[in-house]
Amino acid sequence: MKRTLLVMLLVVVAVASVFAGGKAEANSAAVSNFIVPEGGYDGSPVTVKFYHTMGANLSTVLNLYIPEFNKLYPNITIAAEQVGSYDDVRDQISTEITVGNQPNIAYCYPDHVALYNMAGAVASLDSLIDSKIEVTRADGTKEILGLTDSQKADFIEGYYNEGRQFGDGLMYTMPFSKSTEVLYYNKTFFDANGLKPATTWDEMEELCAKIKTIDPESIPLGYDSESNWFITMCEQNESPYTSASGDHYLFDNEMNKDFVKRFRTWYQKGYLTTQKLYGAYTSALFVAEKGTRSYMSIGSSAGATHQRPAALADGKYPFEVGITTIPQINSARPRVISQGPSICIFGKANPQEVIASWLFVKYLTTSVDFQAEFSMASGYVPVLKSVADNSVYKTFVGKADGGNYISALSAKVCLTQEQAYYTSPAFNGSATARDQVGSLLAKCLTASDNGNEKAMIDAAFKEAIDECEYQN
Repeated sequence: MKRTLLVMLLVVVAVASVFAGGKAEANSAAVSNFIVPEGGYDGSPVTVKFYHTMGANLSTVLNLYIPEFNKLYPNITIAAEQVGSYDDVRDQISTEITVGNQPNIAYCYPDHVALYNMAGAVASLDSLIDSKIEVTRADGTKEILGLTDSQKADFIEGYYNEGRQFGDGLMYTMPFSKSTEVLYYNKTFFDANGLKPATTWDEMEELCAKIKTIDPESIPLGYDSESNWFITMCEQNESPYTSASGDHYLFDNEMNKDFVKRFRTWYQKGYLTTQKLYGAYTSALFVAEKGTRSYMSIGSSAGATHQRPAALADGKYPFEVGITTIPQINSARPRVISQGPSICIFGKANPQEVIASWLFVKYLTTSVDFQAEFSMASGYVPVLKSVADNSVYKTFVGKADGGNYISALSAKVCLTQEQAYYTSPAFNGSATARDQVGSLLAKCLTASDNGNEKAMIDAAFKEAIDECEYQN
């Protein structure tokens, strides 16, 4: 909470400076709805500062493609900088916005963008995306500044639409690399006991009961993110969670209380645990060599290698991992969360900086080769449909198995559910809501109810709403 208040204080200062008048006020109007100048890209020398969280392996991939971009646009210098974690990027930019020293491009999550937008700092992308201005590259070839219809159609729809979830209809982000949640299961155990992965939550309840009978000491299911579970259940049930406009916090309703009550019963029967309750990622329980273990784990598709047990001395694995989609309420309307970083562009007094930034963002997000190579190195899912047809990526996915190529298996599952991805509304306070519903679920699973379960759950929901409103 202290860090949230600090970041909020910094943004309030930024907002005050933006609306103080003069040049800052004029820039704010330009930033909030960027319009491509009539001349488009003029080719003048520009340095583009790019904040990201890539480690050495992913920076290596990025650094292979920057020179390729520079062959097309030699006057655009890309200064890429690794800035700790996603939260570190957010906090550093929030500070730099107060003095107008924010980068040109940054890794972002929706709630980060909502925070930056309090100061009107993020450039909207609509006029760039829709621009028909022709740009001549250094090799003599031409391209339009914006996206072609085929380029737009190539993006996985759920990933692309994340850029418009801010309540004003404008596009603020482009998808960069994505992940979702998948269900990991001990295929060796399942096969030996004639079990099949659950496709619905009703089936999951029955499956957990069977596993508990086979191994009474087990905790059949581990779920890494309480927040994701709560929000996904809202989405699958089509029950209110949050809104980007009007009353933001809508999750205190009977439908949501019903699924929380149901999962509380599962917990009491020993069917499940979560990251908060277990005290670590539940993958540790899933790959445990002895003692209490789980046979299913719901976690990030990008973390597949963490869901694989350590290899034995002969190089083989103690068990084979299976991966499938998470259970659903309605198989005709599947919903799984869209995660992973997007990328945003910040407004600058010089519009050529914004245009140059866009050209680089466009290059990375529409390049099939980059998306394929980055995805194989990171474990994230490419944001373009056509990557599935890339020969190198196709070979990678073709090796998918529950052992050495578990990341390929995870990607293969993700590629089958492109119509299922959803995102939640983004606004200043959406991150608080996410944290609160996660804490709410964990609390309701374990809290003593003193003989009145309904009162306990009602009070927990009200407390979460109150905390959201207090913090924001």
